[in-house]
Amino acid sequence: MVALLGENGAGKTTLMNILFGHYVADEGSVEAFGKELPPGDPRAALDAGIGMVHQHFTLADNMTALENIALGTEPLLSPRFRRQAARDRIQKLSADFGLEVHPDSLVSALTVGERQRVEILKALYRDARILILDEPTAVLTPLETDALFATLRKLVAEGLSIIFISHKLNEVMAISDRVIVLRAGKVAGERRTAETDRKELAALMVGQDLVPPPVAPAVTGPALLILENVSTPRRGTGTPLTDITLSLHSGEITGVAGVSGNGQAALAGLLSGLETPQSGSMTVQGRGPGDWSPVAALEAGIARIPEDRHAVGAIADMSVMENVISERYRSPRFSKHGFMDWKAARKFAEEIIRDYDVKCPGPDARIRLLSGGNMQKLILGRALDPEPVIILANQPTRGLDVGAIAYVHGRLLEARARGASVLLISEDLDEILTLADRIVVISGGRLSAPSARGERSVRELGELMAGHGEAAA
Repeated sequence: MVALLGENGAGKTTLMNILFGHYVADEGSVEAFGKELPPGDPRAALDAGIGMVHQHFTLADNMTALENIALGTEPLLSPRFRRQAARDRIQKLSADFGLEVHPDSLVSALTVGERQRVEILKALYRDARILILDEPTAVLTPLETDALFATLRKLVAEGLSIIFISHKLNEVMAISDRVIVLRAGKVAGERRTAETDRKELAALMVGQDLVPPPVAPAVTGPALLILENVSTPRRGTGTPLTDITLSLHSGEITGVAGVSGNGQAALAGLLSGLETPQSGSMTVQGRGPGDWSPVAALEAGIARIPEDRHAVGAIADMSVMENVISERYRSPRFSKHGFMDWKAARKFAEEIIRDYDVKCPGPDARIRLLSGGNMQKLILGRALDPEPVIILANQPTRGLDVGAIAYVHGRLLEARARGASVLLISEDLDEILTLADRIVVISGGRLSAPSARGERSVRELGELMAGHGEAAA
């Protein structure tokens, strides 16, 4: 098993898309099993035995697991489609590799872990001999990750070659045989996993030794936001909050661990003003929220780092300058007598670019042209510049490389040190365990009782994330 590491923008996804036929290389060729593959032809890659499981699954929710797996191999509506033969083969693959999925289950009813199994079964069903996995553990619980790793070891034992793309160095060290590191589109190094360590790999990724920011003991102050027995209305298919109680204190990072889709969106929406309590009470700095809205949340000193930087955190075709002032363009700093002060806006954008080490052409560059890590730094700068009293950090490092992660963590710790309260919502349990002073687990829209850092084991937290263990508070 080969692990592929690299910073955001290093070329990992580009390389894999060339290998799988999604992109055409400017130079060079791709050879698989002694035969050159035609460029830009995913079908040829599939026929050659190359399968790819994307970070964002490509399944049809309104179809069964069986139909998704067999799709493209036979006409599903044809009388000649051998449904029973397909079911038998899927069940055998499931049993052989520990990929338990009921073939007749609708994909929409499956858990995230089960959907991933369907994606892997799709590749195996097509007799894949090389399997590319892009950030396969991003939305899994620790127990689901352990199960996935057990499956991958079985696949390797059966002769499959696996390319494992991940930014989690502990996982790379645990599962891979060999590591290839990309930096700026070139191979920066290659190591046998048994002959290296996390420190060396991190240094290869960023080009220098990486020192994680120190986490000093918290100096906790008064409660800045209090939720008491709060429930929120159901919106579409999202999970609402049910009777949750939570307090956010000055000088403290509160970590919310959980698998995606368990109420994190409702909790983030509540703090950012997009959602209001259906029942229960909410106070911000000792006062009721009143006419709660995103504008009211900003005025109350709540800053947000949204979960999806592309869809929610930025407007792709607007410039860096326009994006960094988007939440405060009406403030006296950027507006005079009803007119935009573009000189002040430009100066602010230049300061964010400089202070947050954003790699971009300048304030006028379209933000969609930036890498994910640099876009996240801009959003971070926009959120932290006014020194908010409460910071909603929702998946703040998702998809970032180790260098960008260390940078974001350092800035959040600086905010904590000056007395801000940080609500850290993350599916990365390592991140929660590193930063959070107090940890709660969200499952099915309910919160567990809080625990101090180190009070609960990883397994205990994983069980709570999966909806097991103690009853939610």
